[in-house]
Amino acid sequence: MDIRDVKTQELVKKYNFKFTKSLGQNFLVDDSVLEDIVNGAEVTEEDVVIEIGPGVGTLTAQLLKKAKKVIAIELDDELVPILQNELGENPNFQLIHKDALKVDFNELIGDEKSVKLVANLPYYVTTPIIVRLLNEGYNFKSLTVMIQKEVAERINSEPNCKEYGSISVLVQYYCDTNIIRYVSPNCFIPRPKVESVVIRLDRLEKPRVELRSEKLFFDVVRSSFNMRRKTLWNAVKSIGLPKENMERAFESSGIDQKRRGETLSIEEFAALSDAIYDEKDKVK
Repeated sequence: MDIRDVKTQELVKKYNFKFTKSLGQNFLVDDSVLEDIVNGAEVTEEDVVIEIGPGVGTLTAQLLKKAKKVIAIELDDELVPILQNELGENPNFQLIHKDALKVDFNELIGDEKSVKLVANLPYYVTTPIIVRLLNEGYNFKSLTVMIQKEVAERINSEPNCKEYGSISVLVQYYCDTNIIRYVSPNCFIPRPKVESVVIRLDRLEKPRVELRSEKLFFDVVRSSFNMRRKTLWNAVKSIGLPKENMERAFESSGIDQKRRGETLSIEEFAALSDAIYDEKDKVK
């Protein structure tokens, strides 16, 4: 069936929808942003799209025109009937009324070969959802997400930038990153206080570096950025390796212990964590 183009403001007025501040709801009203999200996600008729936070369904309607199927996950009780009324008759539309942090994405993905995620998330759940999707190893091709500008710049940053941190390393360990566009607060109702960015995370076939232990790698990364003004030597003391073994780990990895974590590339973090892993083995 033909999918009608409906404006966000019209739907909000039609259903007398009241925004819930605690859910961080800001709906897009700029058609050019909707178009850039769909095009930036590179959605094709072979793709199953999982949309997190569809709101009143204006982006969903655009995705339905391009995708094989759209599975929309919505938490708000008030939005579910709106989505069912506006989009429920489309054969390639499925609505799930649930918290995205509690959804079994493996169950949704099943045997599908090309799954892309699209999300216009409340900013307070952005990082937890991205971390969950990456850490739990779901088989998706990409995640195109609208997030707060500062978070996008941290995700996309490189060593020796003030934005570079543990979230940068986590995302870039699993994905290539691509900023699609910047979005003004004027593109939303209600108007947020911050600028936004649409960013696409393309999942790598295998993580960017091979590791002896992913857990130890991320322990080293977190320790380094939790005390980012301290030297690596002081930052990684919490790992509990004896002094002489830690000295050997720095020496064998070729990393100067006086450096700070914010200067290390992913490959250097990998070299240091692998060297620490080898020294831990000797202590046992």
